[in-house]
Amino acid sequence: MTSIVCKDLCKTFQQGDETIIGLDNVSITIERGDFVCLSGPSGSGKTTLLNAMGGLDTPDSGEITIGDVRIDELGKGPLADMRLHNIGFVFQAYNLIPVLTARENVEFVMQVGGMSAAERSKRSFKILKEVGLEGMEDRRPAHLSGGQQQRVAVARAIVSQPTLVLADEPTANLDTVTSSQLMDLLVELNQHHNITFVIATHDIRVMKYAKRLIKMEDGKIISDEAQSQSPIPLGEG
Repeated sequence: MTSIVCKDLCKTFQQGDETIIGLDNVSITIERGDFVCLSGPSGSGKTTLLNAMGGLDTPDSGEITIGDVRIDELGKGPLADMRLHNIGFVFQAYNLIPVLTARENVEFVMQVGGMSAAERSKRSFKILKEVGLEGMEDRRPAHLSGGQQQRVAVARAIVSQPTLVLADEPTANLDTVTSSQLMDLLVELNQHHNITFVIATHDIRVMKYAKRLIKMEDGKIISDEAQSQSPIPLGEG
């Protein structure tokens, strides 16, 4: 089953009098259950592509289809609903709500979606256990380490059982050991739940985890290669 199809995506940005090319006729197909890394230096277009896939930014032209839905044609309401139920997001800054506990942060997405309190509670405890945070459900972000906060963010991203998770530099604020643990977790979730992961990163150690490595430069895809998903631990090499 196809998860994402992007066709001829173009996107530019204005910086004063200068036009910056974000995406330059990018076309890509990602299958359900794939584990993809988008790599490239700052300004290569990887975050722009990720944001377009998630409906967080609109391309100037081109088509984006998730499942059988053309998200570039959706209005604001249907697009928000699509993101809520079908796409999970993990950001480098965690984006947790400071006054809420780990469990409440995870439940928030389900609450917005109208799920019952009993079902929210059941799912949140189960998913926090799965990401290794059993016993920490009532801690607020300030009382969690960076790695633990990112695990809460991952739990929040997958608790609604999306088919697709988009992660933008998810290890950028983590140390080497914690980064390795997080990537091991994402691979495990990918394999056990058949969730499609697309990860934007400039960290070569993270790229080793990908089943498929897509390199970008100046808004274009310059290479797209399958690779063995048997990474060197991040603390080695």
